[in-house]
Amino acid sequence: MQPSKSDIKSVEKSSIIELLYQVIDPEVGINIVDLGLLREVSVTVDGVVEIKMTLTTPTCPLGPYIIEEIQQTLESVASITDVNVTVVWEPPWNPESDMSDQAKHILGWN
Repeated sequence: MQPSKSDIKSVEKSSIIELLYQVIDPEVGINIVDLGLLREVSVTVDGVVEIKMTLTTPTCPLGPYIIEEIQQTLESVASITDVNVTVVWEPPWNPESDMSDQAKHILGWN
């Protein structure tokens, strides 16, 4: 049974990353963690989550959708007061080094 919003008193970086496995890139059907889109995740003592992420390409039309999904997923946690997502392009996304082995397997890369 998952904890309710009122049961969660604080959140750690590892918990945030675990929640982000629920955010799926609809073009490929793989979560953003396994795709290697996350660059940095931090949480302030005030409960503000700061995420730096990249996209597979600068022209990815689903960027706003993915950002909205991240915000909705994390804002359901009581101890998170705000979610800020910044898209960064350095380093550029590299499927060979950024994707997990599971994502590569799903896509038939290994």
